[in-house]
Amino acid sequence: MPQNEFLYTRSDDPLAQPLILELSREYDERYGLNDGIPSSVELSRYPAERFAPENGGAFLLVLRGDEVVAGGAFMRTDDTTAEIKRVWTSSAHRRQGLARVVMAELEREAAARGYTGIELTTGARQPEAVALYLGLGYEPRFDLDGDLEAIGYLAFTKPL
Repeated sequence: MPQNEFLYTRSDDPLAQPLILELSREYDERYGLNDGIPSSVELSRYPAERFAPENGGAFLLVLRGDEVVAGGAFMRTDDTTAEIKRVWTSSAHRRQGLARVVMAELEREAAARGYTGIELTTGARQPEAVALYLGLGYEPRFDLDGDLEAIGYLAFTKPL
């Protein structure tokens, strides 16, 4: 099996398109329409510049050979905090620990850039993401025993 290679690029890089397309499809399948608008519209909420290094962000692709197998990003929230976004693993490569690889690399890069904390949100219909973040030591900013659907966006934080 080829080694994982990290590539920092932009979210509008053609190499990122498999990530964006599959993530869009997954959002729409899991969440459907939100006030008549496909849930995948969330992916265009932030311009590529928000994830650019000059703006305090990063957009990571994990490659095996020429294939994009996982990815994720962060953007600056403030001078000390980065918000992780777009964590994704190709459906053909799940259950291999790639989301943990992405998170570890994004945390490492954020710390190297001087951030001291991370925040992120996920949706109530992504229990595997909730389990991942809890397993990585993220602190939920919501009641884990509450009605997650009613809460909506599930927020987490972690010091670096």
